[in-house]
Amino acid sequence: MDVGLFCLMGYRTRGASTAAIYDNAVAQVKAAEQAGFAIAWFAEHHFSNYCVCPSPLMMVARLAGETSRIRLGSGVVIVPLYHPSRLIAEIGMVDSMTHGRLVLGIGSGYQPYEFERFGQDLAEAPGRLLEVMGMMEAAFGAETFAHQSAHYSMPTAHIAPRPVRGLPDIYVAGDNPDLHRYAAERDCVVMVTPRHFTPAMLAAARARFETIRAAAGRSPDTLRFGAMRPFCVTDDRAEAMAFLENTRWQIRLSQALRRREQAMDGGMIVEKAWEGEPSLEEMGAHMLVGDAATVAARMAAEIRAASPCHYLLQAQVGDMPAATAMGSIAAWEGAVKPLLEREFGPLERIGVPAAAAA
Repeated sequence: MDVGLFCLMGYRTRGASTAAIYDNAVAQVKAAEQAGFAIAWFAEHHFSNYCVCPSPLMMVARLAGETSRIRLGSGVVIVPLYHPSRLIAEIGMVDSMTHGRLVLGIGSGYQPYEFERFGQDLAEAPGRLLEVMGMMEAAFGAETFAHQSAHYSMPTAHIAPRPVRGLPDIYVAGDNPDLHRYAAERDCVVMVTPRHFTPAMLAAARARFETIRAAAGRSPDTLRFGAMRPFCVTDDRAEAMAFLENTRWQIRLSQALRRREQAMDGGMIVEKAWEGEPSLEEMGAHMLVGDAATVAARMAAEIRAASPCHYLLQAQVGDMPAATAMGSIAAWEGAVKPLLEREFGPLERIGVPAAAAA
């Protein structure tokens, strides 16, 4: 098991500087590299304050020269919103620019608001994603390729920018069975992103992916499973509660966008509770928020329940100060990880199939 830093890059206060948001993300990624994080992830969303990163690959390119070890990931590229030839070429280019450190997180998207403004049909998104991935495999598997299918057509072409070692590692996010079958057939890591999951909910998600994997003829025991979790290590109860409140705000926006229930005030999504929303106290009872011992104990419960191979830790939410995120990033290596290793031993063996760990 290893950990990554998840950068959503949204804002809660109207008029927030996008330049400052990007600068904070860059600083946090550089700190995460120093703190032993394995991957830095950059989200993709459009048209609102929920996220000001329309291109995770641009963020990967921005960090390519500012880092040397940490891998850089799209978390995730919304594949159906791109023309395939440009996306495939940019993936080859940015993997070369990072000298093979690109991690390609892919998803088909879930927000009708975004798809409508790109003139795309959300119902077609899973099929388009799988078609583009087939094109990418063909493009990087040979000098030239051609394609003709339901959504896209490409005459014989050569994609000039080439990845360093063939296709980058692929992580898959979303809730589409066809995409999960693709992940099973190609041994991709599958990720869940709901921020308010309990250990039991994580275990249930893993079991569902294991069933899909078995149906694809793969051993459920070899599933690689990732989880995105809010992460705030602090001894200050007021700071912890502020982080939880900002996390709830972020979930409210995501739920509204998913359910086509968002109301807009200019570029700002209007915050409102979602059906079945837990209280802050209920959320705070299991989220990775609190002092180092509390966070480590909660991570340990999730590890025992779901055996993730990767955590995407989100240290920056809403309008929390950047210093809070930086403190949590530093606390991973100095305070939380040692407590987990005391219980589990070397973390790199958790969540890794036996054959890969040998």
